[in-house]
Amino acid sequence: MARGLFAESGADLKLVGVRKQFPGYTAVEELDLTVPAGTFFALLGPSGCGKTTTLRLVAGLEEPTAGRILIGGTDVTDTKPYRRPVNTVFQSYALFPHMTVLENVAFGLRRRGIGDPVEKAHAALRLVELDHLADRKPAQLSGGQQQRVALARAVVNRPALLLLDEPLGALDLKLRRQMQLELKNIQSEVGLTFVHVTHDQEEAMTMADTVAVMNRGRIEQIGAPEEIYELPRTAFVANFLGQSNLFGGTVAESGSGAFGVDVAGRRILVPIDRAQRTTGAVTVGVRPEKLLLVTEEPAPMAGVNVLGPGRVTDVSFSGVSTQYLIDVPHVGTVIVFAQNLVFGPVVEPGAEVWVTWRVEHGFGLADAPAASALEQAHEALVSGVEG
Repeated sequence: MARGLFAESGADLKLVGVRKQFPGYTAVEELDLTVPAGTFFALLGPSGCGKTTTLRLVAGLEEPTAGRILIGGTDVTDTKPYRRPVNTVFQSYALFPHMTVLENVAFGLRRRGIGDPVEKAHAALRLVELDHLADRKPAQLSGGQQQRVALARAVVNRPALLLLDEPLGALDLKLRRQMQLELKNIQSEVGLTFVHVTHDQEEAMTMADTVAVMNRGRIEQIGAPEEIYELPRTAFVANFLGQSNLFGGTVAESGSGAFGVDVAGRRILVPIDRAQRTTGAVTVGVRPEKLLLVTEEPAPMAGVNVLGPGRVTDVSFSGVSTQYLIDVPHVGTVIVFAQNLVFGPVVEPGAEVWVTWRVEHGFGLADAPAASALEQAHEALVSGVEG
């Protein structure tokens, strides 16, 4: 479908020193953010982190306490919501029940006096593959179909910026994953700038070109999904975007490409270019899927870290992989995700095991004391459940 039918291009979004205070608390703290035109941007974080407030500030539904909001280089901080080149798709579809699907999509065009509203509405419905249901009422559609109609209604208005506020939250898991791919394809097709708010880590990583992880009104880290996952800066990010094994220790040596950390009597090597801190007390980590589980103490090998022995305390089958929890003395619980290549678990609870991982898979956090990092890790895990 021709991109020009909907919008010449999206516009960039810039927040400069934006702060939002409510009585008794600050929801957004001095936020500086740039979203390039034509990209799919995700604001990811737990409930109460400020992401939805940020979206409402951009839409004009809230007024910032301080700072400026620019869309396509134009300052819209004091511009009324209906005058901003923005459309929002909410979790609640808010379709007019007495109108047909086609009438719902064409409604905004007719109201604004845009030419050829029916033709444009049909084109938007073809984009979301629902033109064959144009004459149905919303009540005759499934939840996923209603969400696609809401998306078509937003896209047909040719906004420079499309805001998505947890738009897939009401859908079941299988449909949500299908819609994730469809949303990404639609964004690529029409070339708009999408800003998507979600607490779903997989959703953010699946769809977005860039992810910003928010915590307590601030952005903790921003970058491509792969970059943030592979190189988290803080314990909060490491455990909100996926899971991580975090170890506290003291730097004992430093070489040309890696430094050694004393972790419960074991020397753990971490690449210098994958660490935020390389001296003193540090927190280092590795993702659970990077670990290998072995039942005999491995011989020392260049480029490989070893931790153990420990005891398997829990084995959980999840289909694609099995999760093992291992209690390592003076270290704590280590999580291992092992791909299910054989039937049944590799080891049972109570087994003595060691874990190994390649040095290049480790990372070092900005968090200095281990206790602080572990507290933040716990906070991230709890936030993920609540969010």
